[in-house]
Amino acid sequence: MDDRTLHELYLWPFADGINGSAASQNSYLLNKLLKDELGFQGPVMTDWLGQISGVASALAGLDMSMPGDTVGNNIPLDGYSNWMYELTRSVLNGSVPVDRLNDMATRVVATWYQLGQDKDYPPPNFSTNTADREGPLYPGALFSPIGVVNEYVNVQADHKVVAKQVAQEAITLLKNNGSFLPISTSAPLFVFGTDAQADPKGINSCTDKSCNRGLLGMGWGSGSANYPYIDDPISSFKRKATNVTYYATDNFPSVPAPTEDDVAVVFITSDAGENTYTVEGNHGDRDASGLEAWHNGDELVQKAAAKYSNVVVVVHTVGPIIVEPWIDLPSVKAVLIAHLPGQEAGDSLTEIIYGETSPSGHLPYSIPVSEDDYPDSLDLVATPFSQTQDTYSEGLYIDYRYLNKNNIKPRFAFGHGLSYASFSFSNASITRVTELSEVPPTRPAKPKSPVASLNTTLPAASEAYFPDGLDRIWRYLYPWLPKGEADAAYKIGAAGDKKYPYPEGYSDKQKEDGPPAGGPSGGNPTVWDVAYTIKVTVTNTAKEGTTAGKAVAQAYVQFPEDAGVDTPVIQLRDFAKTGKALAPGQSETLELSISRRDVSVWDTARQNWVVPKPDGKYKIWVGEASDNLPVVCYSDSLECETGVKSPV
Repeated sequence: MDDRTLHELYLWPFADGINGSAASQNSYLLNKLLKDELGFQGPVMTDWLGQISGVASALAGLDMSMPGDTVGNNIPLDGYSNWMYELTRSVLNGSVPVDRLNDMATRVVATWYQLGQDKDYPPPNFSTNTADREGPLYPGALFSPIGVVNEYVNVQADHKVVAKQVAQEAITLLKNNGSFLPISTSAPLFVFGTDAQADPKGINSCTDKSCNRGLLGMGWGSGSANYPYIDDPISSFKRKATNVTYYATDNFPSVPAPTEDDVAVVFITSDAGENTYTVEGNHGDRDASGLEAWHNGDELVQKAAAKYSNVVVVVHTVGPIIVEPWIDLPSVKAVLIAHLPGQEAGDSLTEIIYGETSPSGHLPYSIPVSEDDYPDSLDLVATPFSQTQDTYSEGLYIDYRYLNKNNIKPRFAFGHGLSYASFSFSNASITRVTELSEVPPTRPAKPKSPVASLNTTLPAASEAYFPDGLDRIWRYLYPWLPKGEADAAYKIGAAGDKKYPYPEGYSDKQKEDGPPAGGPSGGNPTVWDVAYTIKVTVTNTAKEGTTAGKAVAQAYVQFPEDAGVDTPVIQLRDFAKTGKALAPGQSETLELSISRRDVSVWDTARQNWVVPKPDGKYKIWVGEASDNLPVVCYSDSLECETGVKSPV
């Protein structure tokens, strides 16, 4: 991956990408970018079983290994570790400088204080290993004593209110022919698809959600969570409506002849998750199903559309899904992307279908006409270990950036999202907040590290001895060493004549001057200075009596034509949603901000953010989607206008 792509695309929100080195031991990523350039103060820890080396990962900036075991055979509690006692040995024999150990410990303890865990912080009250009240106090150990491991303390508070709001405000209306939605609760409703109901075998019956059975509320993998409950769509429909029939099948059944008033709601899905599981032939990344609907979804929609005059399609999906087999069918009146709604999948959806609230979500991706419209997802490169790598040869050009560059029109553009209301954008204005220079002002000086005042002399071997009388738990790992092993390691370290083969340029001394883009947390703070603010009035222009709705204003930056650097046609830089649902005739003024970084590119030679044309004409396009931008503001003249043809 090239340096500019790394900074402008993947490091922009954060960094977990790598170049030829595992993330847990990539010094460029951890030491240079994360800790030095972005000024990260906390600890870097591995994903579970993600550490593959000992000394190398310590020198590269890793601070904590989780859960501590090796990855050799991916068996937790196998009794071996790359750190634990091995880290102790590496410090004693001089391979890992004491200064590095101090830094690790400081970062971990600082986070403990930062999170307030030193002051009346509640202890863990649940077990990740069992739902029973009592269980082994030392999981995995033979003859472990039994005790209380789950206290069943309910810490949810009003989280369900937030969960519902998140689910509902994300729901995206793709299509609504003839303003078909919302419908009346008295409309005869026929619901199809197993996705409309909670998993009939139990809402948490699949380990780590490693199945797509019943409602798709989240993807699968170790980052999933158990549902406390599920409000599924079919239950919500039956609470709200007077005439609901449900067919819990993904194969279109035999149904009575419908009337013109009947409404069919068809639920389809597309799932993905972590590569630790293979679900219905998919290894995490939808490699088998591609962007097609799972479980016969396309055919289910097509057959419903052939039978009913009014069809609403609800899609629960992890990302883009191809809709071409049915999107233009005349009886498919409306399509809702409900994403992954979690536990609040029911009322969050039905309140929109029945018009209690208007949809206000917008696509965080494009929906292409065909998978062939995208660049190849993998550029495969053979390695000595027969592993495949993605070279990211597409650079900055992913999703709408790629489609725009290649003049490929998607079915639904990035940022697309309809409402029951209609909105106008007017009275736009732009204000210059910061005078821009080509490069940011000089970064602030590095603060003094608290680690510098800590003892860096080699500890005595006796500090690493196993404590006398320690009741060791079988299979559990400890940082101490047997006396003979500790003495032998210390002898090597004290002699100082057998040095670890450090990477070229490695030093345990912090550089006085850091990278120009660096600084405190987040890097050089001037990069985040607001360069321009844009204000725009959003008005609900729908007729009286229609549902009030929230509007979203999106700001896209177009670089000057003479910038002298290749950039995407437009790039999303900010967005804002109205604070309340606007009734017909109501208005709200939204403010959007464009920072110095938003009009910069990463200069790989200077290793800094550079504004290619500080006095150039940057165009800031404002609208409801990347292909619907009725307002443009100019950075040079500080004027805004409407009616100008947008670049896409």
